[in-house]
Amino acid sequence: MHIASRMTSSSTSPTSLIFTLLVFLVLPSVCLSADSDPMQDFCVADLGAAAVNVNGFPCKPASSVTSEDFFFDGLMKEGNTENIVGSNVTAGNVLSFPGVNTLGISMNRVDIAPGGINPPHTHPRATESGVVIQGRVLVGFVTTGNVFYSKVLTVGQMFVIPRGLVHFQLNIGEEKAHLLTAFNSQNPGVVAVSVNLFASRPSIPNDVLTKAFQVDDNVVNGIKSRLG
Repeated sequence: MHIASRMTSSSTSPTSLIFTLLVFLVLPSVCLSADSDPMQDFCVADLGAAAVNVNGFPCKPASSVTSEDFFFDGLMKEGNTENIVGSNVTAGNVLSFPGVNTLGISMNRVDIAPGGINPPHTHPRATESGVVIQGRVLVGFVTTGNVFYSKVLTVGQMFVIPRGLVHFQLNIGEEKAHLLTAFNSQNPGVVAVSVNLFASRPSIPNDVLTKAFQVDDNVVNGIKSRLG
């Protein structure tokens, strides 16, 4: 039995070793990419195509692609911050800039009025990096271990937010703040925590929210009325 066991171990060992090596070779390429790799030079999104979209949009015919498809001026314009949170996010993702389709990149412009905030939110499909163009901004995020990291940033300073973590930007200066953020996804998505919880359609039952936040109905209804 001892000899048979040794023979079995000897015969399966090379196979196990090869499998293990393959796993280590393949996993990094999967983990490092937020979006799937493109299979062509470009695939300008055809946003009007009647098709099922799976991790991207159908491509416009190459004969219909023009230079304009690869340029976007949407981030030049200051966003309107006259709202209850005092901020505005202008997206440069595949929905507004079809040229980034399948390329795994996008950018946002964030404008924040004095005292305004880009409220706590997450990007479920991308890591975010950003730079302060104007103003003085408190940037912070919370880890899955419930640890809070933050720093006050000024012009030229950068930050990074790991994928999927709750984060915010608060203008603590006396002038408007302006940031540019970049993502490793053509469509990073956004989950605005307060809006998702208190202004979803249909509404989350008050029983859930009162128990989760340990408040009464009046508080929940008050928040819903402001965000709804």
